Amino acid sequence: MERIKVSLPQEFRFSTTLKIRITDLNYGGHVGNDVFLSLVHEARQQYLNQFGYSELDMEGAGLIMADAAIEYKRELKYGDEVQISVAAAGMDRLGFDIFYKIEVRVGESWEVAGRVKTGMLCFDYTANKKVSVPQKAIEKIGFL
Repeated sequence: MERIKVSLPQEFRFSTTLKIRITDLNYGGHVGNDVFLSLVHEARQQYLNQFGYSELDMEGAGLIMADAAIEYKRELKYGDEVQISVAAAGMDRLGFDIFYKIEVRVGESWEVAGRVKTGMLCFDYTANKKVSVPQKAIEKIGFL
């Protein structure tokens, strides 16, 4: 069976640290796939906030997720401290990819728990249509 492989960029310009809550666990006692996406959603929002953006307003354009790929490397459990590094790359006229490296603290070091890529499209929620990536956002974010 073929497995998904997410190739991460060499450089990450943003990271945040989160703690796994009891409500993040599924019936298996670990973080499930839905929560993995919720963790990167939080990291993406913090990443956008550093530029003064949100998913609903990036220089007038909103963002909508077109696809997601997750490569699981390690279980996350209650109380784990995770660091999520975020980078935007692969921009085209209508969107770009956001990459996430999820690491979990193990003693004094960090081990990769997952690699994620989300494909984000610029979207006008009022007109309900895709729009071009705003030039000012391209300059501000500095895509890899």
